[in-house]
Amino acid sequence: MSPRKPASSTVSPVTKITRLRTNPKLFVLDSNVLMHDPTSLFRFQEHDIYIPMVILEELDNNKKGMSEVARNARQTSRFLDEIVSSAVTDIDQGISLQPHGSKSATGRLFLQTQAITSVLPMRLASGSADNQIIGVVKFLHETYPDRSVALVSKDINMRIKARALGLAAEDYFNDKVLEDTDLLFSGIQELPADFWDKHGKEMESWQQSGHTFYRVKGPLCASFIVNQFVYLEHDKPFYAKVTEHSGKTAVLQTLKDYTHQKNNTWGITARNREQNFALNLLMNPEVDFVTLLGQAGTGKTLLTLAAGLMQTLEHKVYSEIIMTRVTVPVGEDIGFLPGTEEEKMTPWMGALEDNLDVLNKTDSSTGEWGRAATLDLIRSRIKIKSLNFMRGRTFINKFLIIDEAQNLTPKQMKTLITRAGPATKVVCLGNIAQIDTPYLSEGSSGLTYVVDRFKGWSHSGHVTLQRGERSRLADYATEVL
Repeated sequence: MSPRKPASSTVSPVTKITRLRTNPKLFVLDSNVLMHDPTSLFRFQEHDIYIPMVILEELDNNKKGMSEVARNARQTSRFLDEIVSSAVTDIDQGISLQPHGSKSATGRLFLQTQAITSVLPMRLASGSADNQIIGVVKFLHETYPDRSVALVSKDINMRIKARALGLAAEDYFNDKVLEDTDLLFSGIQELPADFWDKHGKEMESWQQSGHTFYRVKGPLCASFIVNQFVYLEHDKPFYAKVTEHSGKTAVLQTLKDYTHQKNNTWGITARNREQNFALNLLMNPEVDFVTLLGQAGTGKTLLTLAAGLMQTLEHKVYSEIIMTRVTVPVGEDIGFLPGTEEEKMTPWMGALEDNLDVLNKTDSSTGEWGRAATLDLIRSRIKIKSLNFMRGRTFINKFLIIDEAQNLTPKQMKTLITRAGPATKVVCLGNIAQIDTPYLSEGSSGLTYVVDRFKGWSHSGHVTLQRGERSRLADYATEVL
């Protein structure tokens, strides 16, 4: 059935949307894609994008407020205004995106400039914004049968409805750092049993600052990454960190053994290999940025707090600990809870209180009064901050802990990490299998983003903790549930 001609127009819709190229695809963008990533306008390379009028109305309805969605809606509107204002041709002809985005964005932007009527099944309500967008996709699909037209949406149900009507629909993938999170850098590599046979022929070794260094050459060195941990489980286990890497030559540095009681951190010792690796990063003043991934009960928060307290109260490296985490819903106001910023954040900081109780009981020689005094001292050095008030701040000589970092977007993560001033250490903790933020996945989380981007920087390190140490019940529940 051919589309009906609008009463207010003397030109048919087919001519009005005009001379679209046959080779590039035409992507119809949903509003949730634009409000998730405003730069998605420039992410489709040589293909064209189409924005229905209802999308502009949804952007307008969501532009108010200080949430991440509102900020992205406003940024998308600015991009569209810049593109449309600079148009030298008729908007119906499509506006080139290349002058406004990256050089790879050679496609054109098309806006809906006339009423589009497309007959949808009776079971789909015509007043729904989602169904109006599906109607536009159906119209374009019927109007240009020789061209690939697809809906791009992060709304799963909307994609299902479109596919049920025989229309192409897909998720927005450009925000994903990795397609498969199994490929995410773990920070750890096991060496083969014949490592020393193949890499130790021209080996050099020396000692410095209580560590032994080995300069080794061989084929495996090409795959090493700076600050990556390597290990060899044998009769005498070998644990080391890659400090230098050039071609097929690498320098390995032995680690401090935090599993031994003499090297305890605020009374805490590492219970497994990965925890030992993590403490070597957390206690190293040369490492400014640390990311720790792991399931519940692997000790991420406990190890980080112990290292922070040791370096703040004992070693005097940092002046105080600042802890923040994402409140759900992310980026929204923390509500009308009574009290100061810290008191409002207290309900979200149960993990901090639990771990402080554990850390405060590690020294049994001081008695009840001593432990109470120590807890007061600890609390005076730990500040709890909300993400809502981080913009514009600079933290100098602080130990900054970002908990539940998997719920942050890459943009929010950048905002937080760039708060770090001189002599500040930033530690990000999270479990990418527990993401609560809408439209974020394991591949597009800000935590995945920074792990991948900081990989190989000499002042950053990453460890994925594998083994749970909370309790046998927690470990079994994680395994079977």
